[in-house]
Amino acid sequence: MAPALRDLDEVIDDYTGLARVVLDYTQLMKKIVDGGKDPGFSEKNWAPVAELVAVDSFERIGPFKEVMNWPEYAAFLTQWARSSEWECSFRRVTEVGDLVLLELEERSTVGSFSSAVNSATTYQFDAAGKVVHLAVYLQMQLPDPETLKSYEGIQITE
Repeated sequence: MAPALRDLDEVIDDYTGLARVVLDYTQLMKKIVDGGKDPGFSEKNWAPVAELVAVDSFERIGPFKEVMNWPEYAAFLTQWARSSEWECSFRRVTEVGDLVLLELEERSTVGSFSSAVNSATTYQFDAAGKVVHLAVYLQMQLPDPETLKSYEGIQITE
């Protein structure tokens, strides 16, 4: 049985260590996505998130097995934030060694398409406490083909 959904702001102060870093990362994402429609919004707006990431060795694997380094991910996030509304609710966070698993319910609207998905994202940290690997796993209904257009040109791994 899945744990009850809670607002991230209600639980964030209950955590320390790398789990807290992941929750801070998530709060920053929300704040930056909310500003995505502001004039002049660009990859530079992701600088606060980049401070939590080992940008030279970062790798993100998305729900379609697409692989991105930090500059590619920042460009992807910028495009997404400019056209999306996003919010999330907290389910659970688990920290073991240098790995944190964050479970959320994520709700987004892109154009006229709205969705709610269950996500489980793993964050792996280096010795300096920076995110080096992020992998996203989703439970969702099949997306509208229009939604998948934002992935055109992104390399998918086998």
